[in-house]
Amino acid sequence: QVQLAESGGGLVQPGGSLRLSCAASGTISSINAMGWYRQAPGKQRELFASISPGGSPIYEDSVKSRVTISRDNAKNKVYLEMKSLKPEDTAVYYCNADTWHGSGWYRVWGQGTQVTVSS
Repeated sequence: QVQLAESGGGLVQPGGSLRLSCAASGTISSINAMGWYRQAPGKQRELFASISPGGSPIYEDSVKSRVTISRDNAKNKVYLEMKSLKPEDTAVYYCNADTWHGSGWYRVWGQGTQVTVSS
């Protein structure tokens, strides 16, 4: 019923910045928390950042100083701003959202967007 689409990924030089976007579409009754996970080559998917409907953010400690998550509830969008990017930030970044489907809450995932940090 709800689909998520990420955008904004690409090739970035080390030390650069990037802004990812995620838009929810389809039949939307309600969206609770939204967030971003990432999966680097050879590693498991990990929580990166999340945000409540009211805008309260939670960050993974190791990246807190260089990451900002935000959302626009009117547009059903969530954003991820990253700076001082490092090669180890190279990963597929996945947007997620907790959505109401009529019978309960479900977590919906986007297809992911590739971020490559390299010179």
